[in-house]
Amino acid sequence: MSQSLSTKRRPLFTYHRQAALMLLPYVLGLVVLVLLPTIAALPLAFTSYNAIQSPVYIGLDNFRELIDDPLFELALKNSLVFMVIASPLRLVGALAFALLLRRPGCGVGASRAAVYLPTVVPDVAWALVWLWILNPLFGPLNQLLGVFGIPSVAWGVETWPARFAIILLIAWQLGEGFVLCLAALQDIPKELDEQAAVDGSGPLQHFATITLPLIAPLLLIFLMRDTILTLQSNFVPALIVTRGGPNYATTYLPLYIYTNAFDFLRFGYAAAMTTVLIGITAAVLFIQYRIATRWKMGFARDD
Repeated sequence: MSQSLSTKRRPLFTYHRQAALMLLPYVLGLVVLVLLPTIAALPLAFTSYNAIQSPVYIGLDNFRELIDDPLFELALKNSLVFMVIASPLRLVGALAFALLLRRPGCGVGASRAAVYLPTVVPDVAWALVWLWILNPLFGPLNQLLGVFGIPSVAWGVETWPARFAIILLIAWQLGEGFVLCLAALQDIPKELDEQAAVDGSGPLQHFATITLPLIAPLLLIFLMRDTILTLQSNFVPALIVTRGGPNYATTYLPLYIYTNAFDFLRFGYAAAMTTVLIGITAAVLFIQYRIATRWKMGFARDD
C-alpha cells in the first residue's frame, strides 16, 4: 500500500519540480533586476548622492523637497490620470478581442497573432513606429482622419492630444491580457453555454450572468498587475514620442525620476520619488483589493 501511495505522489512531486524549474529564470530575473535594485534604492532616498561622491545622509530633506516641487506634483497627477484611463482601457480591449476571437475559424490564428504582436516588439521600436504614425504632417493617422473629414490633430503639440497619443500607444500592447482572457474564456465549460442557449439567454445576458462572473477573478488579477505595469510603462513613449511635453503634459513619474537621476545626477532625490511611486502603487493595489473583496461579499456591511 505504501508503494502505491508513493507511486501516486511521484507524478505530483515531478509536476511541482518541473513548475519550479520553469519559474526559476523568472524568479531570478525578478530578484536581480527588480527586488535588489528596489531595496538598494530605498536607503538612497534619505541621502544626497550624485554618483561621484559618497552618499551623505540628509534625513527627510528629499521628501520635504518633494512636497514643494511643482513638477513632481504635476508628474504625479499625470501618472494617476494615465493609470485611471489606460488600465481599464487595456483590460476592456483585451477582453473584447478575446471575445471576438474566442472561437476557431478562418483567419482567427493570424488575427490572434496580430493582437499579440505589439507586445513582443521592443518598446523603443514600438515608440518609433508610433512617432511616425502620429506625425501631424504625413502620419497615416491624420491622413486616415482626413478621409472621414476630421481635421488633423497636432498630437505632440497640444496637451490632451499628446496625452491621448501615449495612452493609445500603451493600449495596443495588450497581448498578455488577451492571452489570459482567451484562456479563461476557453476554460468555461461548454455545458454552461449550451444550457444558457436552451434557456433563451441573449448574448448580453449570457455575458453578464455567466461569462463575466466566471472570469472575474482573473480580470481582477490582470487589473492589479496592469496597474503596476501602467505606472511604469509610460517612460519610453513619453521620452521618445513627446519628450515629456507639451508643457510637461506627458511628464510622468518614471520620466521625471530618470531626468533627476541621469540628467541632474540627483540620485538621492530620484530614489525618494521612486519610494513614493512604490508607495502609491501599493496603495492603489490595496484599494483595488478592498473593492474586489466587498464586491465578492455583495458590498455587505461588516458585522
